[in-house]
Amino acid sequence: MKKLLTMMMAGATLVGLAACTDKEAAKDKVTDWDKIEQKGEIVIGVDDTFVPMGFRDEKDELVGFDIDLANAVADELGIKAKIQPIDWSMKETELKNGTIDLIWNGYTVTAERKEKVAFTKPYLKNEQVIVTLKKNNITEYADMKGKVIGAQEGSSGEANLIEEPELMLDFVKDNEAVLYPTFMETFLDLNNGRLDGFIIDSVFAEYYISKEDDPDKYVILPSEFGEEDYAVGARKEDQKTVAKINQAIKSLADQGKTQEISMKWFNEDKVLAQ
Repeated sequence: MKKLLTMMMAGATLVGLAACTDKEAAKDKVTDWDKIEQKGEIVIGVDDTFVPMGFRDEKDELVGFDIDLANAVADELGIKAKIQPIDWSMKETELKNGTIDLIWNGYTVTAERKEKVAFTKPYLKNEQVIVTLKKNNITEYADMKGKVIGAQEGSSGEANLIEEPELMLDFVKDNEAVLYPTFMETFLDLNNGRLDGFIIDSVFAEYYISKEDDPDKYVILPSEFGEEDYAVGARKEDQKTVAKINQAIKSLADQGKTQEISMKWFNEDKVLAQ
């Protein structure tokens, strides 16, 4: 009897261990996307001053190309997009800490960023340009010699200046850029004479200047930096979420919805084939 009881207890222990193992295995199978579906929303980090990708309108509401695209993707996936303004210089930290699920606001794909985040397929082309005032008589990069250049902190423009110093940093004043939290402040300092020019995404420059009372006072120098891609950034381990975003953007493109959003903000279809 004692032997039988011992065998029964051992069997129960094994069953219990097996059940725990099964529970752990089931837990391990819960993916990043499963968690987002369970919440019913995906948190998207944006710079809320980056026209026309994501910014606040006169009613203080978040609008823009990326805002519309993110909401359309969320609808396609049956969830809600929660748009979360963040400090753009801290975007990768916010992503890593779990404050946001995605970086999606004119986010340029770079080799350095690929080491930190997983990117979706590119959906838009961009390039870095130099904006100056016509009265400054700067018509090419060489004219910035000894002048003051500005950039947004944490932007791909700042990264380009550092990666290719021979194009600008090697000959501007102090061999460095004055950094700003937002592009709005670079425009302000340019107009106040504290900057001679600044590096900026072409999509921002073109849209912002077109809305100015006197757009002809500005000059956009043709880019000498390489062409860039915009994509959505996720955590490295969130591969299923990346696949879902890719799938949704392709589906929206096939339905003609990405083209509609692009026409609304750019008056042309800029969205890349998926």
